[in-house]
Amino acid sequence: MDLSNLISTFSNKGFTAKEMAALSGSHTIGQAGCTTFRARIYNDTSIDSSFATSLKSNCPSEGGDANLSSLDATTPLIFDNAYFKNLAKNQGLLHSDQQLFSGGSTDSSVTTYSTNPLAFYADFASAIVKMGNLGALTGNSGQIRTNCRKIN
Repeated sequence: MDLSNLISTFSNKGFTAKEMAALSGSHTIGQAGCTTFRARIYNDTSIDSSFATSLKSNCPSEGGDANLSSLDATTPLIFDNAYFKNLAKNQGLLHSDQQLFSGGSTDSSVTTYSTNPLAFYADFASAIVKMGNLGALTGNSGQIRTNCRKIN
């Protein structure tokens, strides 16, 4: 998605562009399959060339579809603001991630979060609680599971 589609999709769920940017910071942990970023590293001009080259060894132009790369190559196992620092250097793994820092309305949020981790943590906490309340089933419509993997 491009930035306007991302903003629209999140807006339809009641989120502001700033909340969307904060929630996207969850990509500071996790991995993505080659099929989700191949087009970016081979065709996108908004990617740092050395970053793209480093990814191509694990994600060839054909094959390797099951190969994974970290969404945050800097600190992939730590929930921090490195994801935003990477975006500021055009090193977002996914096209949709890099859209957050591409000359649009969310550039200021990315810049703030890349330099102020406490602002990111606070905004993320608020937005993730809001997300957790989306469509929550309560009363007789829902249940508190004793084992999260299965219905009681």
